Amino acid sequence: MKHLLSTADLSKDDAILLLDTAAQMAATQSREIKKLPTLRGRTVVNLFFEDSTRTRISFETAAKRLSADVINFSAKGSSVSKGESLKDTALTLHAMGADAVVVRHHASGAPHMLANAGWLDAAVLNAGDGMHQHPTQALLDAFTIRRHLVGERSGADPVGADLAGLRVAIVGDVLHSRVARSNVHLLHTLGAEVTLVAPPTLLPVGVESWPSRVSYHLDETLEQWQPDAVMMLRVQRERMSGGAGAFFPSPQEYSRTFGLNARRLALAPDHALVMHPGPMNRGLEISADAADHARSVIVEQVANGVAVRMAALYLLLAGGDDSERNTQ
Repeated sequence: MKHLLSTADLSKDDAILLLDTAAQMAATQSREIKKLPTLRGRTVVNLFFEDSTRTRISFETAAKRLSADVINFSAKGSSVSKGESLKDTALTLHAMGADAVVVRHHASGAPHMLANAGWLDAAVLNAGDGMHQHPTQALLDAFTIRRHLVGERSGADPVGADLAGLRVAIVGDVLHSRVARSNVHLLHTLGAEVTLVAPPTLLPVGVESWPSRVSYHLDETLEQWQPDAVMMLRVQRERMSGGAGAFFPSPQEYSRTFGLNARRLALAPDHALVMHPGPMNRGLEISADAADHARSVIVEQVANGVAVRMAALYLLLAGGDDSERNTQ
């Protein structure tokens, strides 16, 4: 791999390699000294044109745990806010000798342009572009699912395993969700079955071509389809032109029909995981009792994100060469 732009670009072997490497990285993070010398002397730039807390901090932590030098670049207060183009920003980063650029951008396709336009000689990692893709979020979701539903249930190390036979329900604002798009591609590649659950107004045009089922009824999906994991999506009101009222009658009606609560969770299998990419709208797409339920792995997803992003940076910058890694 030269870049990590989309889960649609990952083969099954690529995805499993990333998950297996993340498992190795996670194992090192329980030690007293968590830092590895793997990327010493490399420079990772976090280039964020959209606000972010957990993703930026997660990438920064991952790079620092691998001993890379990290530069955080925010569009606000930078030359970008003065009108500098993406090309000129990229040329500046190239001149600074960036080895990897982690980019979050409001425009779909911006990371692909950075990777393919020839403006910089660096690995590009997509940290979310518009409503298009968020590959490391999908990878950390798959990592979390595999750890619990393959590793813990079988009592065996899940290294090398895929997600064949597992069922995942992705619920809510699919239309505006890059997390949903990334997860559908990756989960399908890993062999899982996916059902999208949403009102028709929150499903994108062409969704029938996605490798997934579609349902408009959450209770029915939980009770009859029996998913192994229920992934709730944030209602992205900031992306809704015309306001949320153009997509559903009221927050109360949305929560009543598509929100996850303890009553609904009881319809799913006892082992079903509760997931959410964050930040959560408690009381809208998920209730407090569901978010804090014993089956919730939402906080663990954040922790697993560091290991997954360490794996991505390691494979892109160290080339997966074991001679460049020292985990002892």
